Amino acid sequence: MKIDMHCHVKEGSIDSKVGLDEYITKLKEHGFEGMLITDHDTYKGYRHWKYHMKGKVHDDFVVLKGIEYDTCDAGHIICIMPEGVKMRLLELRGLPVSALIDFVHRHGGILGPAHPCGEKYLSFTKTKKFYKSPEIIKRFDFIEAFNACEPEESNREAMKLTLKYKKPGIGGSDAHKLDCVSLAYTELPERITCETELISLIRKKVPIGVGGTIYGKTTKDKIGKVNKLLVYSFWFYNKGGELLKRHKRKVKGEIENPVDPIDPIEIPYLKLQGKVE
Repeated sequence: MKIDMHCHVKEGSIDSKVGLDEYITKLKEHGFEGMLITDHDTYKGYRHWKYHMKGKVHDDFVVLKGIEYDTCDAGHIICIMPEGVKMRLLELRGLPVSALIDFVHRHGGILGPAHPCGEKYLSFTKTKKFYKSPEIIKRFDFIEAFNACEPEESNREAMKLTLKYKKPGIGGSDAHKLDCVSLAYTELPERITCETELISLIRKKVPIGVGGTIYGKTTKDKIGKVNKLLVYSFWFYNKGGELLKRHKRKVKGEIENPVDPIDPIEIPYLKLQGKVE
């Protein structure tokens, strides 16, 4: 089964210019059977699928929920929770990676670094955490081994990591523009229909194929050395978000329960069913 495991849609990521419907349409045209939505620190893109598209269009296509989480010390981490479990805490960026790993695993999910050998601050191996806490990488469940928006050297080093630590590798386009969609893939040995089945396959460390074509029209390719300013601005953005949302994370962390629904739109229905107070 061919899927894209790193997708940003404009319904969930403010920096994406690709609507979910056109994203799926193009993937299907190139032989993909599914996608993992990994918007930045939010499930909004997946909620759009769930409440406005599911059961109405693209019934032959599997849409899975994921999240690209901004840690305060280890860059971007892709998190995948089991079917029906969308943790509110994951929509509040800024957790340290060790706490994130504990949290995701405690609630049945899996996680791994996105573009692990990419830009400073955004990528795990370019953070101090990678060097100061070498045991952390062993706790990840997978590593993004191919990212269409990363240069050859970055992907080559990422693949080396998967082999060195014997982790399953995944592939994703990381597309924010339509012409990048479908440029990277993850090839699963069997068809899946939900996140729980995907988690099971990855935990079993079944053979997974990854690959694709590098996208040469990213923002950093266009602006050259000026891209360093964007990298450093991300550091300030992330540190600011970590401080602003610290209280909310503390509260969510204390009350979080994977059995409880997190989407406000679900609450009225569940009340009618007598499932919540």
